Amino acid sequence: MNGKSIWAVVAGVLFIIVASILVDIVLHVAGVYPPMGQPIGDALALLATSYRFLIGIGGGWLTARLAPDKPMKHALILGAVGIVLGLLGVVLTWNQNLGPRWYAIALVILAIPQCWLGGRIFEARSGQREVLK
Repeated sequence: MNGKSIWAVVAGVLFIIVASILVDIVLHVAGVYPPMGQPIGDALALLATSYRFLIGIGGGWLTARLAPDKPMKHALILGAVGIVLGLLGVVLTWNQNLGPRWYAIALVILAIPQCWLGGRIFEARSGQREVLK
């Protein structure tokens, strides 16, 4: 991977992290989420999973857009990074009472599909279609 490829993936990671944190903060301030440090239930975890999935699509699109070539490959690499970071999150939060355990696992499972979808949207809108080998 060259510098532009690395930047494309890093930009996707940063977008997903920053956007997710900003939405979390807004929902805490708006009173949708309980105060920081208090666990969330299944309904709020489903809400968080939903917007994180959409943000992940955006990250996959951004990574594909910034990729110097092979946009889908870059989007899928972003998904792989998401799996690694998600597994780290599962391990670090497993014994903490932050909410349902399925939530952290869902983020791992959805990492590739959301990034693939973002890459696919980029391909469809740009007219580029990559054949992965």
